[in-house]
Amino acid sequence: MNKFTLEYAQQLDAQDPIAHMRDEFYIPKQDNGEDEIYLCGNSLGLQPKKTSEYLNYELSQWQKLGVKGHFSGDYPWMPYHEFLADESAKLVGAKPSEVVCMNSLTANLHFMMVSFYQPSAKRHKILIEDHAFPSDHYAVESQVKFHGYDPKESMLLVKPRDGEDTIRTSDLLKIIEEQGDEIALIMLPGVQYYTGEVFDMQAITQAGHAKGCKVGFDLAHAAGNLVMSLHDWQVDFAAWCSYKYLNSGPGSVAGCFVHEKHHDNKDLPRFAGWWGHDKETRFEMENTFIPMQSTEAWQLSNPPILSLAAIRASLDTVKMAGGIETLRKKSIKLSAYLREILMQELSSQISIITPESEEQSGAQLSIIVNTGDGKIIFDEIEAKGVTCDFRHPNVIRVAPVPLYNSYTDAYQFVSILKEALV
Repeated sequence: MNKFTLEYAQQLDAQDPIAHMRDEFYIPKQDNGEDEIYLCGNSLGLQPKKTSEYLNYELSQWQKLGVKGHFSGDYPWMPYHEFLADESAKLVGAKPSEVVCMNSLTANLHFMMVSFYQPSAKRHKILIEDHAFPSDHYAVESQVKFHGYDPKESMLLVKPRDGEDTIRTSDLLKIIEEQGDEIALIMLPGVQYYTGEVFDMQAITQAGHAKGCKVGFDLAHAAGNLVMSLHDWQVDFAAWCSYKYLNSGPGSVAGCFVHEKHHDNKDLPRFAGWWGHDKETRFEMENTFIPMQSTEAWQLSNPPILSLAAIRASLDTVKMAGGIETLRKKSIKLSAYLREILMQELSSQISIITPESEEQSGAQLSIIVNTGDGKIIFDEIEAKGVTCDFRHPNVIRVAPVPLYNSYTDAYQFVSILKEALV
């Protein structure tokens, strides 16, 4: 059966149990009034229709109540972050006490490294991938320098083998085994932003802990994309943004995880702030810091409520769809369909560097254009209604997001790309 037909794609959409979730989002329009083929949820997710409702409610509360809104209404502002804990925990496989929405992603990584990167003369290295997202690289490099070490000596950069695009888990584990006694911290992504490769977080964490290393993950491209079990995997910490697969709006407040085994360690170094102080005595306004026995203890300041309201709208939308497990099931099928028709129609003109196995890939395919200039091709498909993104030197990243993308989107994308490659 030829799967590269509009009729076949529409048949798959008719069989999709969560196809209706697309109606819960605003889909950007082309100039001709048709929906865009929006495949850029790995950069910025689309707006759920619940978002304006939730934001407007908080604006109304501020309008009617002023400062009393901190303690009044259905969602008082003082404990607002607590309303997000249960659903956030489900997304990453954690206990509600292990997660909190605060700050931005890179800020959270810095705060985590304050606690979990404690270098010594013997153990001072941070293991990070060579092609890390630049912000992660900058953060790690600056932390190393802050502690008085030379990044050339203390940043252990792992890269793919020559001629390969992705990092083998076996190579990572070998490095940890051979150099683990010198590694203070392993900080890797859940999903590599450029290639879309999913890292084996459980195996990496086990290997790191066996050598006495702390282990943390940047989940920017994993949260809302993969099914995870951070608590059971014993990950020390993790952080993620909420505006990609979690659809909470540009620059929205990030998420943070700290395993409960660290919550009662009062000797753990941290930067402290009022919002991390024991909530029962916070308003006594004393100057002795008493950290909460949860990840909330890493909070510094009261968060922006309008951003938290957008996160609540997103989390409720995910819940409406059936949760991350349901989304992942569709994601596997949708990505597999897109990969299949890409390779069926364009295998002589493109390569896909994202691993094919379900365990090593999520809702992203990174496509190398082998014929012609990739940026010119990207500009052509964008002009025809496709929104995705281009990464130098020649990668087009597309993200079929299960919440709002359809099999018809996948078919239309391949049709447009095929025309551009002629």
